[in-house]
Amino acid sequence: MALRIGCIGLGIMGRPMASRWLAAGHEVTVWARNPEAVAPLITQGAQSVASAADLARQVDVIFTNVSDTPDVEQVLLGSGGVVVGARPGLIVVDHSTISPTATRRLAAVLAGQGVHLLDAPVSGGEQGAIDGTLSIMVGGEAAVLEQVRPLLEVVGQTITHLGGHGAGQFTKACNQLLVAQTIMAVSEAIVLAEAANVDPAAMREALLGGLAGSRILEVHGERMIRREYLPGFKTRLHHKDMSIVLQAAAELGLPLPGAALSAQWINAAVGLGHGEADSAVVAEVLRRLAPSGPIHDEEQSPFAAVEPRAGK
Repeated sequence: MALRIGCIGLGIMGRPMASRWLAAGHEVTVWARNPEAVAPLITQGAQSVASAADLARQVDVIFTNVSDTPDVEQVLLGSGGVVVGARPGLIVVDHSTISPTATRRLAAVLAGQGVHLLDAPVSGGEQGAIDGTLSIMVGGEAAVLEQVRPLLEVVGQTITHLGGHGAGQFTKACNQLLVAQTIMAVSEAIVLAEAANVDPAAMREALLGGLAGSRILEVHGERMIRREYLPGFKTRLHHKDMSIVLQAAAELGLPLPGAALSAQWINAAVGLGHGEADSAVVAEVLRRLAPSGPIHDEEQSPFAAVEPRAGK
């Protein structure tokens, strides 16, 4: 018997995922805090309900895609939330990126009501959700994952079970710190090429063929060169994710100096008003600190003050 699907959170990631389940012929019911987000999916054949609790009464599995830890807590445990309408056996798959500690607490509360929670954050951005090529990092019971795996395969290309509750969120934290630091490295490479009067597009093409090649250099590098920052993944959300990374590190007594530094660059981008742009916009923060023009000769070299020259 096919599982009846419920979706909460119909933004950049949630909407295309729900759309793919509908296109695959699944019965999908949706609820969003913003009613306008529901309309495009209704035209595709989705049903809508008045609350998260009503959704829980009607479906077998709920997929959540909301912004932050308090949002997940509200839609699952708040007034009119999932737990109000849930019955034993309901499965909740949370694709949000939130605190691993909070995930474990939520899993325990829901388990007391007979509800199974999988933390299943994703990587791949909006295009990955549209194409069904997301990487899905899953924490929770392996047997529960197998029940929903056919549904996850509609939206994801790589589905990995990492362990118990919270393991998916810790893995997403690892993903986000790697992405943040690689974005900063790509930014620095592009700004260095620009300052040295080297074509950054040609530099990028050269590096893509070698060991420095990466998906970040390919996708975000092009955004930086074109200075076009439509998300993608919004800077304010990456800022939130890096806060989760640093909070987790603090709870574990773990120093992550690279993550802390890249988090400050992302924080600066948000502070400069780029929160709704793709997080590749950190390149613009670095450009603000770069020389106004390319370095052409020794007189302009940033090392001129510390490197003695012959005859001087």
